[in-house]
Amino acid sequence: MVLFVVLLVFCSCNQSKTILTPKPGPGPRINGARIFGVRPGSPFLFRIPATGERPLIYRVTGLPEGLVCDSLTGQISGVIRNPGKYTTIFEVSNRLGIAEKPFKIVCGDTLALTPHMGWNSWYVWESHITDSIMRASAEAMVRTELIDHGYMYINIDDCWAVKADSKDPMLLGEPYDTDGYMNSNRYFPDMHALTSYIHSLGLKAGIYTSPGPLTCAGYTGAWKHEETTAARFADWGFDFLKYDWCSYDQVAADTSLSELQKPYILMSNILKRQDRDMVLNLCQYGMGDVWKWGKSAGGNSWRTAGDLGGSFEKIGTALFRDGFDVYTGNELYKYGGPGGWNDPDYLLIGLLSNWKGATVPTPLTPDEQYTQVSLWSLQAAPLILSGDITRLDEFTLGLLTNDEIIEVDQDPLGKPGRRVAMENGLEVWKRELGDGSIAVGLFNRENYRARISALWNELGISGQQRVRDLWRQKELGHFSGKFSSTVNAHGVVMLRFWPAN
Repeated sequence: MVLFVVLLVFCSCNQSKTILTPKPGPGPRINGARIFGVRPGSPFLFRIPATGERPLIYRVTGLPEGLVCDSLTGQISGVIRNPGKYTTIFEVSNRLGIAEKPFKIVCGDTLALTPHMGWNSWYVWESHITDSIMRASAEAMVRTELIDHGYMYINIDDCWAVKADSKDPMLLGEPYDTDGYMNSNRYFPDMHALTSYIHSLGLKAGIYTSPGPLTCAGYTGAWKHEETTAARFADWGFDFLKYDWCSYDQVAADTSLSELQKPYILMSNILKRQDRDMVLNLCQYGMGDVWKWGKSAGGNSWRTAGDLGGSFEKIGTALFRDGFDVYTGNELYKYGGPGGWNDPDYLLIGLLSNWKGATVPTPLTPDEQYTQVSLWSLQAAPLILSGDITRLDEFTLGLLTNDEIIEVDQDPLGKPGRRVAMENGLEVWKRELGDGSIAVGLFNRENYRARISALWNELGISGQQRVRDLWRQKELGHFSGKFSSTVNAHGVVMLRFWPAN
């Protein structure tokens, strides 16, 4: 890697918010993943993500028996009884043309064949979450057209259950009913109605609890009620469970590997017996090198470090520490893949809680925000926004809806990327993609602009390469031997390389 510092312009939080992502064109375009997993007999719900001038007409050829597609909404629903791999063709049309895309439905034992995409309530609403906020957030995912770029999960985090010692009467009540099933607090009067509403929009619903007696915020946990808790979540209609370690250290026998694994193996086995699919996110902050055993314990993703936004003022520090150093230091690229993904925490962009009673813009600079989304995509990490989805500005929407960046994250090969070169704070990353191309990230962790060169021998390629700028969705030309670009402080240039022939 050849690196030349070209300009000493120091990082500033007052950078202009340059929107690099072009607006989608009026013609139809099909976005998002190319593969989706479901278990035999489980309810199937998938909305074809597509952009273009409305109205759009949706059609699918090759659907397996038991599934139907709504031609006006693009929602595919039903139940597949027979295991198998089904190759379909999505077709979306409007007055300007027709777009087609092959799509594979895999009916078997493995869920989360690509990283999850969606929204989580924690870093903006924390303990103030309510039914109405969840509904408004689901509506915003449709209104902002995030749903048309592949985002599908609307996830409640902590603070929906009963809190026995609360001074807020809305949080009080019996933690469990007479049959031992967990109750929601009064801010969530009807969970089944909530998930039904989310599903009606073509989205999936997620929920949260802890294997310990209490959640991180002190609400009722699943300890000694694991069977009934999972059954209740299935009956309510949830599709995703974040299972947060929290108070489990109070009941664990010790800190051995078997004790770290125990609650997750227990819950994953229980979830497999439910009559609907629930993706399982292991939230235990990287303890015991969870990336080495998270998938075998039944996890579909696992947190690799602590809370990225645990300290609002230090989100930028955590991004570079946990996003880069934890990943590379532990060679996490060896462990993620279809069915189980490294999870470095949520996308902390847009408006966030500052943990002091206010909702304020992220402390990440614009370049740092481009860095986070690019790095997560190269690592094949879940793309879960945790800012205020109801108040997204055009810059944040541009970060979230660049379909060429999302294509990297959702690549069906599912092979996480890795760092291939580093000099000081200047790094080159590479991810191999299913079509034979590679995604390349040029990252500048220094406080000044610098020129970074990706060398062919470091990338493991040869000959002339066609290079495309993914954020700008712009062809850059054909290059041999190396590619060089100037990169802003704390910023990134995100590329894709194809052999020129």
